[in-house]
Amino acid sequence: MNKDILICGVGGQGTVLASGIIAASALAEGHIVHSAETIGMAQRGGPVTSHVRIGADAYSPLIPFGKADLILGFEPSEVVRNIRYLSKDGLAIVNTAAVKPVTASLSGSGYDGTEMTAYLSSHTRCILTDGDKECQKLGSAKFLNILLLGIAAGSGDLGLQKDTLVSVIEKRVPAKFLEANMQAFLNGFEIGKTKGE
Repeated sequence: MNKDILICGVGGQGTVLASGIIAASALAEGHIVHSAETIGMAQRGGPVTSHVRIGADAYSPLIPFGKADLILGFEPSEVVRNIRYLSKDGLAIVNTAAVKPVTASLSGSGYDGTEMTAYLSSHTRCILTDGDKECQKLGSAKFLNILLLGIAAGSGDLGLQKDTLVSVIEKRVPAKFLEANMQAFLNGFEIGKTKGE
């Protein structure tokens, strides 16, 4: 299997854990994996981007423009900012709940992500989901990363086995949060199965 996956969002959304789970799952299935993160000012809500390249065809950890098979987008404007990586047949899985940047808050901007999601809907093959609403069912927005992983797995575009992902999540997530994270993954898997058809 050869698969290029870009994960993008802002600091605190769990993008790095998501990329680590994908990479570890691919390794567990016997694939070659390269990965890299661009973190920057993540602690202050800045952009975070992770590249995960699976398969023998990847010679560097960075995905070339137009070659990503899948984008996991934790924030709509970050997906738009990184859309040049997506291949023409690629899938973007997008959390529609916007994170208002500090500059928008200071300027009184009404940014809510709707223009970004409208653009993505008309220009890409995508699955849109209100991650905040889905995570509220589980009591915390902290499960967004696992929810989006579940959607990717359920859609079939992630290319990794459900059981492998579950096993890696069980090893990577602290025991006290495991039950809720597993429910987030399963809920996401069902969304991905339904919307990916």
